[in-house]
Amino acid sequence: MTFPYSPLRRDDPQWFPPTTAADVHGLLAYGGDLSPERLIAAYRRGIFPWFSDDEPILWWSPDPRCVLFPDRLHVSRSMQRVLRQPAFEFRFNTACAAVIDACQTTFRPDQDGTWITPAVRDAYLELHHRGIVHSAETWHDGHLVGGMYGVWLGRVFFGESMFSHESNASKFAFIHWVEHLKTHGVGLLDCQQATGHLLSLGAELIPRAEFEQHLRTLIG
Repeated sequence: MTFPYSPLRRDDPQWFPPTTAADVHGLLAYGGDLSPERLIAAYRRGIFPWFSDDEPILWWSPDPRCVLFPDRLHVSRSMQRVLRQPAFEFRFNTACAAVIDACQTTFRPDQDGTWITPAVRDAYLELHHRGIVHSAETWHDGHLVGGMYGVWLGRVFFGESMFSHESNASKFAFIHWVEHLKTHGVGLLDCQQATGHLLSLGAELIPRAEFEQHLRTLIG
């Protein structure tokens, strides 16, 4: 990998290259650390970490960006029936560590390994303890069967990862969480990368410049 900049400095957690320096895949920078200060500075700029165990910390800013505007959430008729059934229970912030662990260990046929290393887990749990990272959870008969977690800054929620151990469990948590965010004035959910799962729920692709303008408006 080649970068136009030197590695991020540990003694300056606020500094990142301009996002326009990212390559065609969205890879922007490497190095630094996962301190709360650096992570918050990154998310405020629309930058997020994503890397494997055998790589340095990699920082990304894709263009276009996959987002969901809460008012455009799409709930299919089949999911409306699931939401009306009493089998699932929605909770939030009752088992954040368990949600992160499940996102780390749940097998995905299109994914080799996980980016949620022990250091990543610790970093996001520290942000959870500070009230910045939140988990949305689906429970069934007292068992955690689906959910997601992410970073909440201002009126933007940055989704990080989802998992499902039962059919529709992650969608159930996602839909309820979006409705919860709407009641708190959140105007944008960052989905990072487009997937069929997210697009079916109303997510869409927008240019990075437009995404960053939303961040400036909704976070300040």
